[in-house]
Amino acid sequence: MKQVPVKVKKLNPKAVIPQYQTKGAAGFDFHACLEEPIVINPGERRLIKTGLAMQIPFGYELQVRPRSGLALKKGISVVNSPGTIDYGYLDEIGIILINHGEDDFIVNPGDRIAQGVLKEVPQAVFEEVDEFEGYNRGGGFGSSGK
Repeated sequence: MKQVPVKVKKLNPKAVIPQYQTKGAAGFDFHACLEEPIVINPGERRLIKTGLAMQIPFGYELQVRPRSGLALKKGISVVNSPGTIDYGYLDEIGIILINHGEDDFIVNPGDRIAQGVLKEVPQAVFEEVDEFEGYNRGGGFGSSGK
């Protein structure tokens, strides 16, 4: 498995350096770095700090995704899923959580709140054309399901 060095800076001594929970896992966990618990009411969004900054290598992005267990059991998701942290962002990583559930959700200091996946990112070279070659799909949204 390819390994890519990512520099991590603790901005808060209570911050937790991410780690993969199992061998070969695609995602690692982000932990909440809080002084006290935060309540997310149903339908509410909250920015949860991690206390970390990361230097993502050039040509890569760090995708922030929901944790499937929180999504299934509590209705907790990442609003801008997947969120993107790219090479140029060196400030604190914050996770925007939303409560799609019916009950208040409490985020405690140190809780695992989201997962990160490091992905290689090619950049597109855009070429303007008048017509597309070999394209005859027709229709719009849902048209291929006829």
